[in-house]
Amino acid sequence: MLYERPVVKRTARAILLDCRESAGPRTTPELVLIKRTKPGRPPYWITPGGGVEPGDDSVIDALHREVDEELGAKVTDPVPAFVDTVPHRTDADEPGVKVQHFFVCRLASMDLSRRHGPEVEEPCGEYETVRVPFTRQGIASVEIVPPRLRAYLDVNIEGVRALLAPDLG
Repeated sequence: MLYERPVVKRTARAILLDCRESAGPRTTPELVLIKRTKPGRPPYWITPGGGVEPGDDSVIDALHREVDEELGAKVTDPVPAFVDTVPHRTDADEPGVKVQHFFVCRLASMDLSRRHGPEVEEPCGEYETVRVPFTRQGIASVEIVPPRLRAYLDVNIEGVRALLAPDLG
């Protein structure tokens, strides 16, 4: 029997590409990630972003707020790219799903001294900003989570880059 599971959490995450000339001459964009190191666990790499909060007018607003909090960054041209749905339980232990919205974005600016929010004020482990070449080798060099995002990026490098093409619309 098929049934719909209730959505109990939504997140907005940035597949954040730095294509800026000011960052140095490059033909390959860099993917900006956060390396998470928690006590007693191996490190893993996540895209910047987090939960949609009641004060957010939209998922895109949550994306901008989260990127500002975690990186002190501004992004442009967010384009929906990937959605991942995973089982999730509420704080009251109610079952449902978490829907993670991933947007391809251009990095417009970043000032890590402007970081704020729970990850900075009450960290659980370490949050390190890292960059990897946005290539199959770059993606394979780190343990990006969720695994379905890593697999999506691996087979869609060209398509993800094309989402930021100037002629898209």
